[in-house]
Amino acid sequence: MPYILKKFDVKDKKLIDDFLIEDAKLSLKLSQSLLAKGKVLDDKNRRLQKNQTIKSGFIQINIFEAITKGLKPLFQTEHFAIFDKPSGLLVHPVSINNEYTLLDEIKYHFKDDASLVHRIDKETSGLILVSKNRFSEMILKEKFENREFKKTYKVIVQGEIKNDIEINTPITNDTGSIKIKMKTDKNGKKSTTFIKPISYNESKNQTLIQAIPITGRQHQIRVHLDSINHSIVGDPIYGLEEGIANKILGKKVSQEERITLSGDKRLLLHAYSLEFEYLNTQYKFCSKQDFNL
Repeated sequence: MPYILKKFDVKDKKLIDDFLIEDAKLSLKLSQSLLAKGKVLDDKNRRLQKNQTIKSGFIQINIFEAITKGLKPLFQTEHFAIFDKPSGLLVHPVSINNEYTLLDEIKYHFKDDASLVHRIDKETSGLILVSKNRFSEMILKEKFENREFKKTYKVIVQGEIKNDIEINTPITNDTGSIKIKMKTDKNGKKSTTFIKPISYNESKNQTLIQAIPITGRQHQIRVHLDSINHSIVGDPIYGLEEGIANKILGKKVSQEERITLSGDKRLLLHAYSLEFEYLNTQYKFCSKQDFNL
């Protein structure tokens, strides 16, 4: 279990901030995060606040304790690392009941100051960039916000795509029953994706393409491809009726039924390459996973 409840006896009067660092042996970053998220409690289960004085009893911390299943970084420097995430692995816990995520490996290898620079969905496979300290986190996250990274994806879509396509349709939230679903809309946020066909499988009527998102909207590639009637094979949301999508998302269909309904047991979207400049050095990384028709 990545989340465990730890108890620490209070022996001396001191600020909770100092106690977490000196007695619980937590990093400053982690201590501040736990206090801000209300995960530090006294012996009466009352939430402790930053700069609050504790005198006696014990404190309780609902803390993430990393485990490993052997996933190692594809590449690393003093400041950052690249992981090649398999499909089906969450990048970080969404509840205390998530038993294993990519964040486990990140914290296991690089401790508390390591952080995800960006995220990809659970079923999306491929490259994830991780900062290893506060300095690199600040620089790399700012670069992502300023769109100074070039990301390319490999995608398998329904139908044949013969020519390069530039999709410029704005994207906004959908108002249907699926809360995470997005849609194209003229009043949405500006969104651009470049599509380049790689190969076509006639027997399956599927095309392997390269997709380059220029903007970074939620589900951008999935929404844009669905908007041109080439939904991604295995997509549990786009290209399906809402009732069917809700059943797949709610895990109310078998793997065989999902394959029949969506085309595959997983979303066939793969974060293939990542290119950026850091401290005057240009980097380009490509996934080692096999992803083809």
